[in-house]
Amino acid sequence: MLRIVLFLVLIALAGAGAAWVADQPGNVVLTWGGWRASPSIPVFVLCLGIFAVLIVLLWSVLTAIWRMPGRIRRRRHEKRHARGRHAITQGLLAIGHGDTALARRHAEAARRHAPSDPLALLLHAQSAQLEGNRDEAQRAFRAMAEREDTRLLGLRGLFIEAQRADDAVGAVMIAEEAIKLSPSSTWASHAVLGFRCARGDWSGALAILDSNLSAGLIDKQAYRRQRGVLLTARALELETMDRDVARESVMEAVKLAPTLVPAAVLAAKFESEAHQVRRAMKLVEAAWLANPHPDLADAYAHVKLGDAARQRLQRVETLAGKTPADKAGHVEGQLAIARAAIDATEFARAREVLAPYVNDPTQRVALLMAELERTEHGDGGRARAWTLRAVRARHDPAWTADGYVSDRWRPVSPVTGRLDAFQWQTPVASLPSDKGTTIETSAFEEAMLAAPPPKRVTVASEVPAEPVVTAPAPTPAPAAQDNAPPAAKEEAAVTLAEPVKPAPEAAESSPVAETPVFRTRADLGKPAQAPIQAVIPIVRAPDDPGIDDDGPSDEFTEQIGTPKAQAGGWRGFWSRWGA
Repeated sequence: MLRIVLFLVLIALAGAGAAWVADQPGNVVLTWGGWRASPSIPVFVLCLGIFAVLIVLLWSVLTAIWRMPGRIRRRRHEKRHARGRHAITQGLLAIGHGDTALARRHAEAARRHAPSDPLALLLHAQSAQLEGNRDEAQRAFRAMAEREDTRLLGLRGLFIEAQRADDAVGAVMIAEEAIKLSPSSTWASHAVLGFRCARGDWSGALAILDSNLSAGLIDKQAYRRQRGVLLTARALELETMDRDVARESVMEAVKLAPTLVPAAVLAAKFESEAHQVRRAMKLVEAAWLANPHPDLADAYAHVKLGDAARQRLQRVETLAGKTPADKAGHVEGQLAIARAAIDATEFARAREVLAPYVNDPTQRVALLMAELERTEHGDGGRARAWTLRAVRARHDPAWTADGYVSDRWRPVSPVTGRLDAFQWQTPVASLPSDKGTTIETSAFEEAMLAAPPPKRVTVASEVPAEPVVTAPAPTPAPAAQDNAPPAAKEEAAVTLAEPVKPAPEAAESSPVAETPVFRTRADLGKPAQAPIQAVIPIVRAPDDPGIDDDGPSDEFTEQIGTPKAQAGGWRGFWSRWGA
């Protein structure tokens, strides 16, 4: 609106000026050599305006002609830049959907049309990474690191390539150089923090953590938690070397992170050694309410040095009573009571607290039951049965980080280097499934857990009738395979008076006699001993291997040898007459 008003005002002023010039009387006399002109003032002003316009047009034409080569060069550059941008866009899209050949072709086009574009260098490096050419990718990232505008991007690429090549020293040097250029770089600070924690440089890790707080990478609450983790790690490392520094570190850590289990355990240990029992108990109780853990229960039980086992049991029962029964930590309290009750020889109390968990036990429950059976009754069989169940039982909670299960707490994850990654939880691989149990409980295990072992029964042997030894018969043709037990085959080889009867198949739960090591001689009428009933029933009958292809052999028969055949011819004739 303002522009329209201004335009109208200018038109009005121009019209007023033209009217004023037209009203002016007089002429303008121009003399040049023999030429003389005397136009009026309005005509002179009009001619002067036309001349000015012509001069401006002429100047514009001359200027355009003068600037035409530069414009042509600039236009060609713009076209090449547009082609380069198009190649970069298409190349990044090709990298996105994993087309290696297309990405490589667009990367070459981008380098040809826009060699100085940082995105062209990035496209070239990423296409080399996608193709698996690490040397080419490193050259591209080095070229980016030499430029001022892409230095951090080049260092990030070199850091990734160093990690892929398992060059930890080179990776940490690149990350430290990047953090000097940009302290607010998240990846560099995370990498340097992880490397310093892996080397045990806790002071350097604390310095990086302070820098992250100053740069605004973490908030105050996360800073307090992570600083407590680092101080706890330093205290655990210096516990046996410099106890004063360890005590100072863990006391600061437990103030920053009172729910951190290892910090509370170590702080309670130091307070207990200093005879500050109440302060130690308060530290453990604060951590227990947030995260029940067996180490906390053990520290609470031994918070007062020199106490008897029954006093420790009472103290653990007090700690377990602070956890409501509807919370998940109630199980840890019951297991802690069972552990203390076994140590105090209160076996009835231990069985009472473990009773709700024996039907579907975890590994710790099964091991506690095995120890209970061995300690209370000295029953090694039932203890072994419970140990066998512990092998196949569900896993208990453990220190887990990024799928890695550790037997102790660690400040950083060995997989990703993330600080404060370990959590006390059930490993993912051992979570219950709705597809049923993979390994079923065996009948032997159920028998051992359900009833006491059966008593040994001695069965009187029966003396069978003496076998009738007959003359050796000619060897028959090989018959079909007989799956009869070895006892039946032995009886058939000894006597021919009674036909061979197939032995009844052994039931799955009935005892089966073992095959005797020495068989009865064929030429002696010694009665066979009756098999002794097995004490522990065999669940499945042994497999019948069938009849050997070579037929049954007798070691005594082989030693005696077969009778010699009668000679033929005149020698046989003389032998018949006794000659």
